[in-house]
Amino acid sequence: MNFEDFPGAVFRPATIGDAANVRTLIRAVYAKYVPKMSREPLTMSADHAAAIRDHQVWVLAVAEDLLASLELIPEHECLVVENVAVAERHQGRGIGRRLMTFAETEARRQGFAELRLYTNETMVENIGLYVSLGYAITAREPHLGTDIVHMRKALPG
Repeated sequence: MNFEDFPGAVFRPATIGDAANVRTLIRAVYAKYVPKMSREPLTMSADHAAAIRDHQVWVLAVAEDLLASLELIPEHECLVVENVAVAERHQGRGIGRRLMTFAETEARRQGFAELRLYTNETMVENIGLYVSLGYAITAREPHLGTDIVHMRKALPG
């Protein structure tokens, strides 16, 4: 993955030692949604050490400073994008799009023809990004007073 425009940044698989920094990053990134949802998004209370151990978690870091993280979960028929988080000071610089491109590459490499993800209806900018990347909304599911929006993207070839 090319992040040459971020001097010193390394894109790599996360290690257990990254769990606290991943948690800090995700809590900071998703905090803005708490007032909109009247609760914390589920990802804010996730066990990030377990995710690193059990899933495919990647980080973009300059030394100990995490710029972004990506969590992927292989399922039977698809690869699930469980979480994408880009530090607020780096948002709008193309990191999220590059992480999603990496997810597509990984899905193909692992033999999947489809990516799936879900997000909360209050995260409208995320939904807009995913639609612009070719994802389609497949379902809406009520959850704790808001809807979870399920999305998928078929991968050609």
